[in-house]
Amino acid sequence: MAELNQDSGGGKKGGKIRSKKAGGRVDLTAMVDLAFLLITFFMLTTSINKPNAMDVALPDKNEENPEDRLEVADTRTMTLLLGSNNKIEWYLGEYSNPIEGPEVVDYGKDGIRSVLLQKLKEIPQRAGGDLIVVIRPSDRSTHRNLVDILDEMNIVQAPIYMIGTISEAEIEVLERDGLYNE
Repeated sequence: MAELNQDSGGGKKGGKIRSKKAGGRVDLTAMVDLAFLLITFFMLTTSINKPNAMDVALPDKNEENPEDRLEVADTRTMTLLLGSNNKIEWYLGEYSNPIEGPEVVDYGKDGIRSVLLQKLKEIPQRAGGDLIVVIRPSDRSTHRNLVDILDEMNIVQAPIYMIGTISEAEIEVLERDGLYNE
């Protein structure tokens, strides 16, 4: 039992001896019980935030033949170059001989999302297979840009997309169009 004792201070005063009065006692047991009940209540009713994460499937390494590459038709491949200033440059096909593009767009529903939705409908009819999106972030793009484009892939439900490394020729394309500056 928890208690708080208070001394009444019944000492000598002016030569007279007075009887010692019993000090007041406060029982703190109920307050301790209430504190634990409140702690338990708030622990049980508080919601814990779950981290927002996106599952990304990574391919298995080909230990036997690392040079083995899957050949894909250029008509099905769309490349997104993530540049500076929150801009994306996209093209269809190879960078040396693009079928369509390169074109600079923003993030969001009026930018890359509308282009992706259009190509996701158009490419299966024209090329006979799903659109393959290759995301190539430059060293001038931000981490937020990569997260945003992965969110766009999730929103448009792109079936096949990957993150690749950007080539020197693609960096030159970004420099030419002013998307590779500080």
